[in-house]
Amino acid sequence: MKRQRFYLVGLMLALLLLVGACGGGDDETGGSGTTAEGTTAEENVSGSVSVIGVWTGPEQESFQAVIDGFTAEYPDVTVKYTSGGDNIVTVLSTAVEGGNPPDIATVSQPGTMADFVKRGALQPLDFVKDAVTENFGDSIVTTGSVDGKLYGLLFKAANKSTIWYNVKSFEDAGVEAPATYDDLLADAKTINASGLPAYSIGGADGWTLTDLFENIYIRTAGAETYDKLAKHEIPWTDQSVKDALAEMAKIVGDTDNIAGGQAGALQTDFPTSVSNVFSATPKAAMVLEGDFVPGVAGDANPLKPETGFNVFAFPEIGDSGKAVVGGGDLVVQFKKSPAADAFIEYLTEPAASEIWAKRGGFSSPNKKVDSSVYPDPIQQTTAGAIGEADTFRFDLSDLQPSAFGGTVGQGLFKLFQDFLKTPTDIDGITTKMEAAAAKAFG
Repeated sequence: MKRQRFYLVGLMLALLLLVGACGGGDDETGGSGTTAEGTTAEENVSGSVSVIGVWTGPEQESFQAVIDGFTAEYPDVTVKYTSGGDNIVTVLSTAVEGGNPPDIATVSQPGTMADFVKRGALQPLDFVKDAVTENFGDSIVTTGSVDGKLYGLLFKAANKSTIWYNVKSFEDAGVEAPATYDDLLADAKTINASGLPAYSIGGADGWTLTDLFENIYIRTAGAETYDKLAKHEIPWTDQSVKDALAEMAKIVGDTDNIAGGQAGALQTDFPTSVSNVFSATPKAAMVLEGDFVPGVAGDANPLKPETGFNVFAFPEIGDSGKAVVGGGDLVVQFKKSPAADAFIEYLTEPAASEIWAKRGGFSSPNKKVDSSVYPDPIQQTTAGAIGEADTFRFDLSDLQPSAFGGTVGQGLFKLFQDFLKTPTDIDGITTKMEAAAAKAFG
């Protein structure tokens, strides 16, 4: 009798264990929670994840710190990162053609992501769409979507909606960082009256001019129209483009207020436009460019942050609200697995971004990342603005076919240089822009 009782008890325990094991199946797909045995989902997920990305050097080291944070939560998952550097598109294309892409990758242009989607190479990220919407906002969902479906997570961003200034030059003119575009234009006049040109423009590099236009356009036309122009759903002769160019002309057409004038600006490359401002004897008071400006100034920069140079957000125009135009790196998924899904989910959490943010050289579009985690006040301003923005949009020229939006000496780069020469000819330049766009979009 004892043997039969023990047999029945053992059978009941076996059945309970079997039910418990079945009940934990959903957690093995990478979800969170506790299984029937009392173990966490993180302990159940196992396997390896291959990642190919654009980051090298210090950026690679910082991303490895993020990976280490993940593996601390998922000890049975191994994540191997390989840098593709500037050849990332070629590396990934070759891997896809060979039938052996990585599980996960990072790309720097939404157009590249869209190309892989068209080839049927990417997995949709539907399983994290709610988390991305909640933590990053609708703008980031839009940035990572193709035909309404989420394929990319903008994990690392760059803020191109910043204006850097020489603190002493502002103090000498008696002006402070402006809050509106009208204030910016008025302060620029005051700075010029004090004996120094307000603007340093690197017009020899056409992309700096496209950045200026994009910041004005998103604030005057709005995000929906910005998206339409990016997709060439409206022509470059649209009145919204002409209105933005009219505002841009108030800066580039203010000849006496540009270091070297319009002719000098066309001969000034981007690094020189920065050194014109980041100097003990500046040639201009401010340079209108992205959060990477201090890095361009480099070790030769004699000014200290906050006391020597500082930054303010590209100001609102009318009731535009806080908007950021930028670039960044999108995380995409080529192969689906519980381990890869878990890693993508982890990257949507504020904690993942905060690991890199504390190390510097990183801007997170995650709205739940506290800007105080960034290592200095300058980065708290530039990086924090991305998460705090009402609207984020990717650099418009990067969304165009490369012949139109990203090639030196032609397309938008060349046409905006032409506009810098003759900012009064708005009808003429928009006609040329539309002709070039129509040819590029075919």
